[in-house]
Amino acid sequence: MSLLPERVDRMLLLGAHSSDIAVGAGGALLELCRAHPGVRVQALVLIGGGSLREEEERSALAAFCPGGRLEVSVLDLPDGRVPSRWERAKLALEEMRSHGEPDIIFAPSVVDARPDHRTLAGLVPTVFSDQLTLGYEILSGRAEPAPPTAYLPLAEPVLREKVAKLHEHYGSQRDRSWFDAEVFGGLARLRGVRCHARYAEAFHVAEFVLGVAALRGLDPEG
Repeated sequence: MSLLPERVDRMLLLGAHSSDIAVGAGGALLELCRAHPGVRVQALVLIGGGSLREEEERSALAAFCPGGRLEVSVLDLPDGRVPSRWERAKLALEEMRSHGEPDIIFAPSVVDARPDHRTLAGLVPTVFSDQLTLGYEILSGRAEPAPPTAYLPLAEPVLREKVAKLHEHYGSQRDRSWFDAEVFGGLARLRGVRCHARYAEAFHVAEFVLGVAALRGLDPEG
């Protein structure tokens, strides 16, 4: 069953840290931006403003959103302190909402163990209650990721492109134990097995609505 809308005019990308969005949903961005030339892509990152991380993020998202009309905002909230700065984060989300409603949102997952990620994930439905929101997953050494609920198959060339772009644009992260091709490829292979594909990205979907008209089309009795 497909959850992605047939038409995507505007996407909203949300991340606590630089690299979160590309690591969690880089393959999806490559696929969607190429499938919908000229799509408006707005990105909000809470941490890293005014630093090298902001420069990396702007460069990376431009590469991950080919053909998209990209707008990037990077705030300077302190790392590890988003839970105590939630009001500023929510105001930034509300500002994004004032520009119109996105067709699809990529954001951290509500089951992410990291407080910065989980706080942002919890704020999203308080501002965007009627949009398809896909919570991307990011591996960490703290806990095993919770089983995802939605999958986006990736062709091998797309996965290779994603990994190459991650290493090209996020030089500050290359010494991280989780930031390497084996980790990215291994998780994508595991998620691919779950959806009968070679590779995939996986997401958490809290809730969605089934269209009655669409389901009626599947009923042989009308």
